[in-house]
Order: sequence, then structure tokens, then C-alpha cells
Amino acid sequence: MPLLGVNIDHVATVRQARRTNEPDPVHAAVLAEMGGADSITVHLREDRRHIQDRDVRLLREMVRVRLNLEMAVSDDILLVAIAIRPDMATLVPEKREEITTEGGLDVRSMRGRVQECVARLHEVGIRVSLFIDPDVTQVELAAQAGAEAVELHTGTYADARTPAEMDEQLDLLTEAGQFAIAQGLQLNMGHGLTYRNVRRVAEINGLHELNIGHSIVSQAMLVGFERAVREMKQLITV
Repeated sequence: MPLLGVNIDHVATVRQARRTNEPDPVHAAVLAEMGGADSITVHLREDRRHIQDRDVRLLREMVRVRLNLEMAVSDDILLVAIAIRPDMATLVPEKREEITTEGGLDVRSMRGRVQECVARLHEVGIRVSLFIDPDVTQVELAAQAGAEAVELHTGTYADARTPAEMDEQLDLLTEAGQFAIAQGLQLNMGHGLTYRNVRRVAEINGLHELNIGHSIVSQAMLVGFERAVREMKQLITV
């Protein structure tokens, strides 16, 4: 049964809409833990559109489960990661104009920068995951770069409009996932997963963790954060 990582970025999105101090993503993280979250994920973007440096510092102090920091391959964010030392850093692509992360990191075109970033994170004891598309070549390059884990991008599966398209995308996730496990990588998945589409992904053999954010935050607005996390946890572990 996979673990559940809860991404709390969009709690900060609501806060930043008014540039005030509520809702506090650190409070949300505590409630997520109470609901059964196995890890907390935040994306410290270069433009600081939601999560702020203050949030990451406080989360490092407060979170009792694992803290996963999503980050661009950027010197600025790398220095923050080295200072704060999350349990895991997940390297992701990042564009200022995107609404949310669009697709996986292209390890092939960024091989040198990725390897350097992985090495610097390893120097201070931070485990590294690469957020990539479900493509065996990208998985192989992630292993060569020294990452301990990959997180396969499930957005195309989540956006599929027909059962046939969903089946096709699920096959790609399964194939790339099994290849990752064969390479000795921890297998995580995430992006766009909801209470309606998560179960089939959760059933993929060898899957270690699912990272889910927007759907849980949306549900939490209606039923509360602890209950929203508990409901998702039940879906992926039954």
C-alpha cells in the first residue's frame, strides 16, 4: 500500500491572495499529520508565488513526518535547501508563466546541472527525487544522475478524457514505474490526482508514495483538513 504525501502549497496560495497571515500552511501541515499524512510536500518556487522561505523554515521545525521540498534546479533555491535540510528534495521543472508544473523535468537536456545539484544536496545528507514524465529513458537518466527516487508525473493520466486514454496512460506509468524499481529507485507518483481517479494509480505494484495537493486542499475547504487527508488515505490503502 502506498504512503500519502500531502502537498500544502495551495493553502499558501489562499493566504498570498490577500498577503496576510492566514490560512497558515504550517497549521495545515499539523492537521495533515493528524489525518494520517506520511509526508508533507511544499514547492518553494523562485517567484515565491505561494510558499515562502518562512514557511519552509517553520515546517522543518514543526513537521514530525518527512518533509519533501520541491525545487527548481536553481542556485537560489539550492542554498535554501542546503540551509534547511529537508528529508528529501524533489527537482522539478519551473516556468514563471505556468499556473502549475507542466510535465516532468527533462533530465536529458539538463544532465550536467541536474548531476551537480544532486551532488550538492547529497553532500549535506539530503535524499533526492526527480519529477519526470513516465518515460524509461528519463528514468534511466535519473538513476545515472544519482537520484534515490523518481516521482512520475501523473498529470496526463489525470487529464485523460476517455477510459481508453486513461488505460494508455496507466500502462505508461506502470511500465516506467516497474523499470524505476528495477533500477533500484524509490517509486513515487503525483500531479492532478483526485479522489475520483487515484485508486487505479494507487494499485500499481511497488508504488512507494503518492503526492497529492490541490484535490485535498479543495476538499479541506468543505470538510476540514484532517478529514480530507483521512479520506484520501483510506482511498489509497483499501
